[in-house]
Amino acid sequence: MSAGIFSTPRPLPSRVAPTVAGGAIVVLALPIFAVAGWPLQGWALAAVLWIASELFAAVLARLSNNPDNLAAAGMRGIGTSSRALLVGVVLVIVTVSNESVGLAAALLYAVAFTVELGVGLAAYFGQEAKTR
Repeated sequence: MSAGIFSTPRPLPSRVAPTVAGGAIVVLALPIFAVAGWPLQGWALAAVLWIASELFAAVLARLSNNPDNLAAAGMRGIGTSSRALLVGVVLVIVTVSNESVGLAAALLYAVAFTVELGVGLAAYFGQEAKTR
């Protein structure tokens, strides 16, 4: 792997595959939670947070992607940071009140997010670099 792979700009790939991959983790976790006896409230919380987070990301993606539009770029940056912060705050509050539910939800959300991130990075770096 060459160092140039990280410095060469590429077009933004579709968000469909990463979103579906993370969502599949959440859906496939339901029978695991049921069979293992883990709290189904934790699965439900992670599923609701996943859906809300993805809807928020879809709204952010509709903002202008023009680099000259500083307002849209700022909103995308703040929104992306806020997305993670809001999910984290909810998970901390639930974990304080019910540790097993909060931990189950946090672990499931973390796994789904990691899969989404991995698929997104693979989609981005799997494309040909932009020609100038």
